[in-house]
Amino acid sequence: MLVKDLMVRDAVTISSLATIREAMQLMRKHHVKSLVVDKRHPHDAYGLVTYATILQTIVAEEGDIDLINVYDVCIKPAISVSGELDVKYLARLMVRDDQRRILVLNNNELEGIITINDIVGSILEMAGK
Repeated sequence: MLVKDLMVRDAVTISSLATIREAMQLMRKHHVKSLVVDKRHPHDAYGLVTYATILQTIVAEEGDIDLINVYDVCIKPAISVSGELDVKYLARLMVRDDQRRILVLNNNELEGIITINDIVGSILEMAGK
């Protein structure tokens, strides 16, 4: 099975200039725990902002969520793989590097996102058949 067979194609994205409040609102609206931070120019890297990074920032900085930009707290560059990669290698990478979410890129353009839950859900579905 390949990454492209399990990935979520409509990853929710946000501008790097958006505030933490805007990111939290977007996460809530789309019922997601992470957002892909858009590239600022064609040769830039995508970033990733999660509930955990937002919470760490709020606690550590005691910051105003309306003054802190997503760019200041996102994980950048986000780890990414090709959709053509076999899922077993992605699973090894995720376990080894303690990653829960990985971006899926094609020629440095976003194709989707895959989470550890997507992989485990697929395994459980196959085991139930």
